[in-house]
Amino acid sequence: MVTIWYALAALLAVAWILRWYVVEHYRRRERLLTESAYDGPPDPAPPVSILVAGKDEEDNIEVCVRSLLAQDYPDFEVIAVNDRSGDATPSILDRLAKEFPDRLKVIHVRHLPDGWFGKHHAMHVGVQAARGDWLLFTDADCRQVSRRTLSLSMRESIERKVDFLSLLPVLDNRRFWERWFQPVCAAILLLWFQPRKVNKPQSPYAYANGAFMLMNRRCYDAIGGHPAFRQQANEDIHMARVAKSQGLRLKVMQNDRLYVTHMYRTFKEAWRGWGRIFYGCLGQRRKIALAMTFLLFFSITPWASLVAALAGAALAEGVNRAAWREAALVWTGVVLIMQFALVSWYRIVRTPVIWSLGYVLGSLVAWTSLLHAFFQVGGRARTVWRGTIYRAGVRTDEASDSAPAEGVRGPVPVIAEAAGYGAPPAASGTVPVSSIALPSQAAESVRIEG
Repeated sequence: MVTIWYALAALLAVAWILRWYVVEHYRRRERLLTESAYDGPPDPAPPVSILVAGKDEEDNIEVCVRSLLAQDYPDFEVIAVNDRSGDATPSILDRLAKEFPDRLKVIHVRHLPDGWFGKHHAMHVGVQAARGDWLLFTDADCRQVSRRTLSLSMRESIERKVDFLSLLPVLDNRRFWERWFQPVCAAILLLWFQPRKVNKPQSPYAYANGAFMLMNRRCYDAIGGHPAFRQQANEDIHMARVAKSQGLRLKVMQNDRLYVTHMYRTFKEAWRGWGRIFYGCLGQRRKIALAMTFLLFFSITPWASLVAALAGAALAEGVNRAAWREAALVWTGVVLIMQFALVSWYRIVRTPVIWSLGYVLGSLVAWTSLLHAFFQVGGRARTVWRGTIYRAGVRTDEASDSAPAEGVRGPVPVIAEAAGYGAPPAASGTVPVSSIALPSQAAESVRIEG
């Protein structure tokens, strides 16, 4: 038994050394999109329409929109879609539209058609009013740290003939639980969706993050736009898969101090949100179970074994105590190797390295979030999101009488994306006034300002 335990320790030590090599190689060799490479916007600079949708985003929407409007790109517009918000989001957007009448267009959506996700429909409505040859889809909880994000992204796309560029967000981890929980969740996703393989045209790997998706009109039309994904959970990944399958050039890059996202306000919201992300991205019990097994074996076992060895050394006597001390020394070495390997990962996700000491706690919580996703696939777990109860992704009931919700109509899986945007409750109505030609159904349900 002792031999097996030591063999396990050796296996885990080798595994973490290899993981360190892979992560460090990625960190040093992979190109980052950064201001240090700024050569100005492309010339000529095609018109770009930036689209952001928000539901009850009064805490984020103004900062998000202002940071978009501050971009130094010469020819762009911002289209902000209020998706049936019940808070101050509509009034904030209307005020901004008056302040920036030439750059900002505000659309108020009051109705969600059958068979649509809320965000998918809002983005679709926004595209109908967009004039750009390129479309940038982003989220309301994203903040542009740099004024050059759009210029850098457009130059990268045009010079390298990229049809679909997705910049991975830097997580704005402000609270202690964000710093030990979210890096684990991000690591799980990147183990499944490897950017280096995504960027190889011959590789079947495809991935995109809905926080930042820049694509030309030809690409958007070729994949069918949002209507083709109106019933797809995590439409960002599905869009990427279809684009790559059609021979369009897909690229995923890490951004360096260009934009950040603050995904969740509370720990409970984060736990539920990541569960939905795992459910939507992995989608199958087999994949979720495999992710749980890997997390348990590689991230939790080293610390659990060290604790067991230390406990044995403290409680045993004589020869047994010496054996337990030896085991504790071995597992201390494994944990130190693991922590050393994690340093590179925490640098990639822009989280202070000291918080890697809480990686095992984050792994435990992430494991329970994966477990919840596992039961969601079979319909045995429910999720409450913004006033609506979902079981296996399908709306089953209202969470409370005071928070009625339309959500997504019909038997459609309801998954929140990486930015935490889910199926929202109904909002206050708006008067249907439109001066822009939209499809008849959309025109009946929106009001456009600006």
